[in-house]
Amino acid sequence: MTRLFVAAAVGSLLAGCSTMQNTTMDGPAVALPQATGYFAADSTLPLRAPDFSKISDGDFRPAYEQAMAIHDAEIQAIVNNRAAPTFENTIVALEQSGAMLGRVGRVFGTLTGANTNDTLDAIDAEISPKLTQHYDAISLNPALFQRVKAVYDGRAALNLDTEDAKLLEDTYEGMVHAGAQLTAAQKEQVKDINTRLSAATTTFGQRLTQATKDAALVITEEAKLAGLSDADIAAAKKAATERGAPGAQVITLQNTTQQPALATLTDRATREALFNASWNRAETGGENDTRALVAEIVQLRAQKAALFGAPDWATYQMYDRMAKNPKTALDFMQQMVPALEATQRRDAAALNAEIKASGQNFTVKPWDWAMYADKLKAKKYAIDEDAVKPYFELRRVLEDGVFFMSNRLYGLSFKQRTDLPVYNPDVWVYDVFEADGSQLGIFYFDPFQRDNKRGGAWMSNFVEQSKLNGTKPVIYNVLNIPKAPEGQPQLVSFDWVETTFHEFGHALHGFFANQKYESLSGTATARDFVEYPSQVHEMWASHPEVLANYAKHYQTGAPIPQELIAKMEAASKYDQGYQFGEVVEAALLDMKWHALTPAQAAAINTPAAVNTFENNALSELGLAVDLVPPRYRTSYFRHIFSDPAGYSAGYYSYLWTQMLDRDSRKWFMENGGLTRQNGDHFRRTVLSQGGTQDYFEMYRAFTGREPNVQPMLEALGLTGGTGSGTSTIPSSGDETG
Repeated sequence: MTRLFVAAAVGSLLAGCSTMQNTTMDGPAVALPQATGYFAADSTLPLRAPDFSKISDGDFRPAYEQAMAIHDAEIQAIVNNRAAPTFENTIVALEQSGAMLGRVGRVFGTLTGANTNDTLDAIDAEISPKLTQHYDAISLNPALFQRVKAVYDGRAALNLDTEDAKLLEDTYEGMVHAGAQLTAAQKEQVKDINTRLSAATTTFGQRLTQATKDAALVITEEAKLAGLSDADIAAAKKAATERGAPGAQVITLQNTTQQPALATLTDRATREALFNASWNRAETGGENDTRALVAEIVQLRAQKAALFGAPDWATYQMYDRMAKNPKTALDFMQQMVPALEATQRRDAAALNAEIKASGQNFTVKPWDWAMYADKLKAKKYAIDEDAVKPYFELRRVLEDGVFFMSNRLYGLSFKQRTDLPVYNPDVWVYDVFEADGSQLGIFYFDPFQRDNKRGGAWMSNFVEQSKLNGTKPVIYNVLNIPKAPEGQPQLVSFDWVETTFHEFGHALHGFFANQKYESLSGTATARDFVEYPSQVHEMWASHPEVLANYAKHYQTGAPIPQELIAKMEAASKYDQGYQFGEVVEAALLDMKWHALTPAQAAAINTPAAVNTFENNALSELGLAVDLVPPRYRTSYFRHIFSDPAGYSAGYYSYLWTQMLDRDSRKWFMENGGLTRQNGDHFRRTVLSQGGTQDYFEMYRAFTGREPNVQPMLEALGLTGGTGSGTSTIPSSGDETG
């Protein structure tokens, strides 16, 4: 229960019950509701995988009502226990509470993220605040906290093992962080803020999904699509037909500022229109404009932080991160700004020279960058993206690439199955087996873009691993690859190849979980650590042995030529001024929003004020934001505004973990690369540890050293002029910089 308890906004909640039974736990009898319906018990499918053939939209309200009532009763039974608080009757009992709520929330969260509809969105909007209220009632329950604190205060005499001790520490610190030690009046303020945050962030996510769909660029003259492939044009025509505009073409938007079609559209006016559609998607002034919600969210977060005595939301939020505090994260990023800005300006000058050489009379703008960067890349490295793509057919990427890597490193094997019900026909399902033939888990793969799916790519669990619960992991990956027209091969860019490896890195982190407690299992780690295992696995996408196994021409089966591989490797550092720069800018923008005091946040109270703050914040970064805008603009920065906490004051995590990743890649290559011995070592020291250990200790156990930023800077071509006096990242807590 603790993972849901600490981060309660996964699904949704109401209150209600059916028939009752009594629970005493050595105290006054507590009426425990008897659950009914699909979610009343664990699934009977293999490994408790959800049976989507038996789940309908109408199941969720009554299931949440029952789950809420049962959870309340379970908590009350813990509180009413007359026996002195112990680790078992308080901490473990709390951990095991809310099982039905977890079952409901995991399925509901999957559907609202990957296959939503108006009914589910309405349930989500209605229930999310009530879910927050439910968890607030638990975390701010003074009688429950007294029991938890009693166990925590006596922990020295308990002789707990490492995982037990971590569960106790996380439970106590989670309740304190939620407000258990605040005054009664302050607790009421926190409850009110949390409820309003839940409503605002849920609405932000729903509006953004609709805004992204509505902002798709409609083209009525096919000539304006010059430069797109035949498959892309066919997809644009299909999208238009599906939206009731036969005869037109529609370019749908992905979640980021830049759009893939900008690299190939030759008509500059179309490129500019597509960029502006993306940049302004959630700032149209209509019902899906998100800026008023942004203002509300940052004000509420600043107010909440102040209740805890923190100067800003970032300080409050980062208490359990590897970086510990905003200064460490900011210093880490800002040391890269001088070299990065110089790279951006140098790259822009080169692009302007290329534009002039091509006979054009304009200077590069964001909507031109990708096209002319690709032209220069083709000239400099003699590489043609269209010549690369035929070697990356999606099923081969997954089965002969990702799965092959998993076999070579960890001894895993996979077998597709079609008997398990799925929530969408495009979902693929595989059994996952250990080297000894025993089943490790089940993997669901949902690769294709849909209008009712939120943007981006992610991993999560239908079932979490737990020795206490006797469960093995059932895990899914979600991507947003544009689906090829019927009858066409599903070819993908190398960016999507790396994303597929990345997300399966998350999946491996979940599959290799080996914990007693669900709340410490697998990916239950800090935001600035959880992306590390996934990023490390990206390295194998371009490893020669792995590449040779999956990168085969979809028509001939011929392996990708060695000279093409060499060109890809040579070009890997190219255009980092943009590709890395847009991420740094987004991460710094996130920190700017969450460094506000309550008074500063209160002054940002209109959509125009949101834009003014964003413009000022970006201008202060010291980067070429006029040419390289952030990967996410404020109004569509889902990572930080569509969840009460989410990645807020945490988007830097992608950079922090890239540092860990690049340093780890160096370790792998220094120790023999793609070997079972190396995979088993990584599994033993990192992937199987979940959230049971200090992150620096975990990293040192793997590499034998402190993390070093230099390999990342070298990989990005940003060495020199970083302004850093040291290349290692010390683990000395609040004193680090």
